[in-house]
Amino acid sequence: MADKSFLSWPFFEDSHRAFAAELDHWAGQHVSGLVDHHDVDGSCRRLVKALGEAGFLQHVVVAPHGGAAEKLDVRTLCIARETLGRHHALADFAFAMQGLGTGSISLYGSEAQKAAWLPAVAAGERIAAFALTEPEAGSDVASLATVAEPDGAGNVRITGEKTWISNGGIADQYVVFARTGEAPGAKGLSAFVVEADRPGFEIAERIDVIAPHPLARLRFDGVVVPESARLGAPGEGFKIAMATLDVFRSTVGAAALGFARSALDEGLDRASGRELFGAPLSELQLTQGALAEMALDVDAAALLVYRAAWTKDAGAPRITREASMAKLYATEAAQRVIDRSVQIHGGDGVRLGTRVEELYRDIRALRIYEGASEVQKVIIARQALQARAADKAS
Repeated sequence: MADKSFLSWPFFEDSHRAFAAELDHWAGQHVSGLVDHHDVDGSCRRLVKALGEAGFLQHVVVAPHGGAAEKLDVRTLCIARETLGRHHALADFAFAMQGLGTGSISLYGSEAQKAAWLPAVAAGERIAAFALTEPEAGSDVASLATVAEPDGAGNVRITGEKTWISNGGIADQYVVFARTGEAPGAKGLSAFVVEADRPGFEIAERIDVIAPHPLARLRFDGVVVPESARLGAPGEGFKIAMATLDVFRSTVGAAALGFARSALDEGLDRASGRELFGAPLSELQLTQGALAEMALDVDAAALLVYRAAWTKDAGAPRITREASMAKLYATEAAQRVIDRSVQIHGGDGVRLGTRVEELYRDIRALRIYEGASEVQKVIIARQALQARAADKAS
């Protein structure tokens, strides 16, 4: 049983504690039966449908368009990702991508756009995706090469490629970022909602990774979408992408936290139940030291994740520094916690299909996607330098 004492921290309200209990109970009853490791696409579709039918996906979009509230509650998103991640990585993935895939619409869409694209996602009837990364533009969003050009008839024509796109191949709709040329670099991008059945759109490649989930390279060969599919104003694409990541980046830390809690539980059980030299493994001081470091990493990560979430929910327009700290520390800490749990398990820790072996594969990508750890360090340093310069100027 994972430690839930963190829910008594002042970051949370009674509604958050009730949500955590409800989702944890549901996940314990349903998640394992929905996952088939031989059918990853089908597993994700089943998980999305079940999460929608149970009402949990109403927290990834805004009201009155299927959402539970008029604004996204980041603490709820983090609790959901931590809870689902503790049960299974694919359950976390299914929930998270419904939010990231529609976050730009919830934040910047018109009422008509929200009405068109959010309700079915909240119901688990449509699958969403966020298409930002390109073959030559990962963390450097300002270098995107995909273009969207007006066709003179009230439409835009999108040409280019995206890669490493989660839900690629199973999504019904994609938020696509493309160069529209209002200004050089980051100021010349726009965001569009592209439905998967548009002529000229194709899945160029399915990408297999060590922790399987739907992932693909997308090709846009003159895909025509109406001007009404543009989110926000022309040239606001970079702002929209960064604002969306500002909300969801801390939730990546929450998913890592869920993985880490699961690994800590597995390590505690193994240390308590395994005998070595005539005594429980837990009586060895080296094992106790490892367990202490694991528990410390889990709590420190939780504090950073939920500080970031609370700060956003309290009204901060941007939480770039807090979200980057949460994402960086929680993902790196989870890697350490899981590695130590594997070590405590000995040979069984690398046996294919065991929980800690799955976690060892699951965690690795979180240190890369939505801004690699190295990028988060650059962001944090720049924020610190800017704050210092502002202090001196004042």
